[in-house]
Amino acid sequence: MAAVIFDVGNVLYHWNPRVLYERLIDDDRALDAFLRDVVTPEWHFQHDQGRPFAETSAELIARHPEHAGLIRLWGDKFIDSVGPTIEGMPDIVRELDDSGVPLFAITNFSDEFWVPFHKREAALFAPFRDIVVSGAEKLAKPDPAIYRLALARFGVEAAQALFIDDREDNIRAAQAEGMHGHLFRDAATLRRELTALGVL
Repeated sequence: MAAVIFDVGNVLYHWNPRVLYERLIDDDRALDAFLRDVVTPEWHFQHDQGRPFAETSAELIARHPEHAGLIRLWGDKFIDSVGPTIEGMPDIVRELDDSGVPLFAITNFSDEFWVPFHKREAALFAPFRDIVVSGAEKLAKPDPAIYRLALARFGVEAAQALFIDDREDNIRAAQAEGMHGHLFRDAATLRRELTALGVL
């Protein structure tokens, strides 16, 4: 392996929009309905594809004016939906870096939300040589084009790269481009694979 390429959300960091809203909506059924019917994964995916929050929020507020305040908070407080690092992952990043393994990332993340998050977490990302952010490229996993772009920019041959992601569709797409894939479940399982591959 010449490089290890990480996903960010739910691989390096916990991410769940529920964390943002559970402090604001104290009825569980109302919270579930809001997350299911208003700030849906499909709506948020537009940010990962590069659409500005100002546009998507205006459209959503027009459809759900009764939730205007809560919708605006997605933009104002999105960083609060990204939780702490996943247990054991900072150690793996540090050990790989100490071993001289080139580290990269491909993340589905709004470019405008990424900037403050990356600044907040600069210490963990310091060892990463490059990070492809979907919102900046207007390409999102599992589109094959984002993997090709990343490999070209990283200067890494697909067959020499291990890609780590928590979604099967993203892993399958990476494997279709010739990369090795690891479907992330926890740090202990990842550590065993990295050891078996001779990376750690």
